[in-house]
Amino acid sequence: MPELPEVETVRTGLVPVMEGQVIARADIRRPDLRWPLPDNMSDRLTGKRVKSLRRRSKYILVDLSSSETLIIHLGMSGRILISNEMTGSFHHSHPAPEKHDHVVLDMENGARVTFNDARRFGAMDLTLTAAVETHWLLKDIGPEPLGNAFNENYLAAQLMGRQMPMKSALLDQKIVSGLGNIYVCEALNRAGISPRRKAGNLTRKSISRLVPIIRNVLTEAIAAGGSSLRDFRQADGELGYFQHAFRAYDREGKPCKTLDCPGEIARIVQSGRSTYYCPRCQR
Repeated sequence: MPELPEVETVRTGLVPVMEGQVIARADIRRPDLRWPLPDNMSDRLTGKRVKSLRRRSKYILVDLSSSETLIIHLGMSGRILISNEMTGSFHHSHPAPEKHDHVVLDMENGARVTFNDARRFGAMDLTLTAAVETHWLLKDIGPEPLGNAFNENYLAAQLMGRQMPMKSALLDQKIVSGLGNIYVCEALNRAGISPRRKAGNLTRKSISRLVPIIRNVLTEAIAAGGSSLRDFRQADGELGYFQHAFRAYDREGKPCKTLDCPGEIARIVQSGRSTYYCPRCQR
C-alpha cells in the first residue's frame, strides 16, 4: 500500500494540472470501490474549481469551490495518472480507457486525471471541507510525522507503558499518521532500534534519535519520488526510486549497511507482515 511519501509524490504531481482548474466533466464508471462512491458524485464534481490539493496521512484531499472536499485513498493498487499535458512542443493525446479506469476527471485545461484500481481497495468520498477533519476516515488519525506536533515529547508520552513492539507502535495511525511497513523498517534500522522491542521500554535517548530519523527517511523518500514496489507509479507514470536506497526493507540475507556492523538483514513476521532488520545492531 502506498505510504506517506508515495501519496505526497502523487499529490505534488497533480497540483500543476488540477489546482486552480475547473473539472469540466467527471465520468464515474462504477458505483463503488472499496466502499460505495458518494451519491451524485459526477454532478458534485462537474463544474467545480479545485481550490487546493492537500495530504492528510495517506489520503489526498481535493478542496473544491463547492465547499466540499474529495477524499482519495489509493488502497493497495490504486493509481492516479495524468494524460494530455502540454509538455514543450509535444501534445500527448488521451489513451483509450482501460478496464480498471473507475473515475475519470477531464479538466478544463485539457488534462485528464484517471483513477485506476485493479483490485478496488481504494476509496473516494465527498464531505464538507469545514468538517473534513471529523470525517470517519480521518478523525482518529495522529499527527503528521513531518509536522511540529510530532516531536520527542509527544512520542515519549504516546509510548509510555505500551507493551506492543516498536514496529507495531509506529504503524499505529492513531500514534503517528502516514507511516507504513517500508518506512518503519527503514527508520528503525537507521536508529538502531529492534522492531521487537517493547515500545514502553524505549529510552528517552532512543526516542530523541528516532524522531529526526523518521523525518529524514520520509523527506529522502519524497525527494526520490517514493518507492516503486508492484503497482506504485507517480502521477506522470514514472517510477519512484527510493527502493534503491533501502537499508533494511526487502534485503533479507544481505549485509547490514550500518558502519562497522558485521550482521546481515533478517526477516521476521509481525502481525502477519514482513519485518526486515539487523539482529546485530538493532537492539
